[in-house]
Amino acid sequence: MPTPSKSYVLPAMLVANDLLSGEVVFRKKNGWTPNAASAQIAYDAAAAQALEMAGQIAAARNEVVEAYLVDVVITADGIPVPTHFRERFRTMGPSSRPDLGKQADFARS
Repeated sequence: MPTPSKSYVLPAMLVANDLLSGEVVFRKKNGWTPNAASAQIAYDAAAAQALEMAGQIAAARNEVVEAYLVDVVITADGIPVPTHFRERFRTMGPSSRPDLGKQADFARS
C-alpha cells in the first residue's frame, strides 16, 4: 500500500468512484456518500492523512477506485465546494442540469 503524501492543501475532502456503481462518492465519518455536502472535511494534516488512508483501505477492499483528496472552500452554509472546476463538476452528478440528477435530490433535502 502506498505511503500517503506529507503535504496537503487544506481544507480537503476525499473523493472516489464506487467500484460497483461507478458513482462519484465522498468519504464521510463512517463510509461513503454520493452527497458532497455530507463529506468529512480535513482541516489539518493528520485528518487529511487519515482520510487518505481510509481511501487506500477502501480501495484495497475493492469498495472504491481512484480515491484522492481534493481541496475545498467551505461556504457560509458549511457546504464544501471543490476549488478545481473538474471536482466541482463531479459533485454535481452526471447532468449539467441542476434540476435533474443527484444534485436536484440533494437540493430538496
